Amino acid sequence: MQYLACGLSYGPGNRQSGGKRLSGAIRKGNPYVRAVLSEVAWAISHTKNNYLCEQYHRFARRLGKKRAIVALSHSVLVIIYHVLRTKKPYTDLGVDYFDKLDTSRVQQHHIRRLERLGYSVTLTPKEVA
Repeated sequence: MQYLACGLSYGPGNRQSGGKRLSGAIRKGNPYVRAVLSEVAWAISHTKNNYLCEQYHRFARRLGKKRAIVALSHSVLVIIYHVLRTKKPYTDLGVDYFDKLDTSRVQQHHIRRLERLGYSVTLTPKEVA
């Protein structure tokens, strides 16, 4: 088991908030629906150029592939709920949705990465024709 500098264990099921231990397990539910949702999530993860695929890759980078599938399954379930509730078709937010959220943060991230590689970076806005 790994330990942090403050002496607390950093193992599974050690989620805390306000001194209260929180469960790290997913809730019980219909095992067949859960299996179908995870299969749908795996299929979505192998597609290209859509919001849900990008969301999977963002989660997988931080959490790992299997937890990202559980998170993506939850997102799909929420989408299904809203489509059935509002009776409106699903509209994809697009592959660049996360980049459009905070463009200055994305710019600073890439500038820092290039500077770490030894480049000097100056930004000039692109002229609109």
